Amino acid sequence: MTFDPIDVRDLVGHPGASRRLAVEGELDGLQVELATVTGPVRGELLLESVVEGILASGTITGSLRVRCARCLTEFDRTFEIELQELFSSEPDAGDDAYPVTPDGFLEPEPVLRDVVGVELPFAPLCRPDCRGLCGVCGENLNLDGCPGHEQSDPRWAALETLLLEPTAERER
Repeated sequence: MTFDPIDVRDLVGHPGASRRLAVEGELDGLQVELATVTGPVRGELLLESVVEGILASGTITGSLRVRCARCLTEFDRTFEIELQELFSSEPDAGDDAYPVTPDGFLEPEPVLRDVVGVELPFAPLCRPDCRGLCGVCGENLNLDGCPGHEQSDPRWAALETLLLEPTAERER
C-alpha cells in the first residue's frame, strides 16, 4: 500500500487553519547497503495553512531490517523521526518546498522517502561493543566461536628466526 494523496483544498489559502491526520503506507525499495525499511511507515501529521503553503509536521515511525557493520548479524530496529516540511502552491526552482498540486492535493510519499532516507544508518552496530569478525577464520567474535589464531606480521618473519635460535649460538 502506497501513500494516498492528501486533499488540502480546505486549507490552501486559509492561513491559520489546521487539521490533524494519520498517514500509513509502504516505502518500497527504500534502503542503503546495511539497512532496509520494512513494513508500513506510520505517522500523525499536523497540516497547517501558512502564507507560503501548507506546513506538515509530526512524527513518523517504522521498522528497519539492519545488518551490523562489524559482525554482519541481521536484526530489526525501529525508528521515530520528527518531520517538518513545507508544501507550496507555487514552488520556486531553488525552493526546498514540496508542491501542492493545482487541484489541491499533496503527495506525502516523496517527503517521507526523503525524511526517512537521510535517517537510515550508514554503519549500524548490533551493540556498541561489537567485536566483529575474526580476520583469519571469519567467525563472529561476539559468539566466542573463534578458537583464536596465532598471528604474526610476515614482515617480521626474519626477526622471529633470530628469537628462536638457541642462546649459545647467539652469544658467538
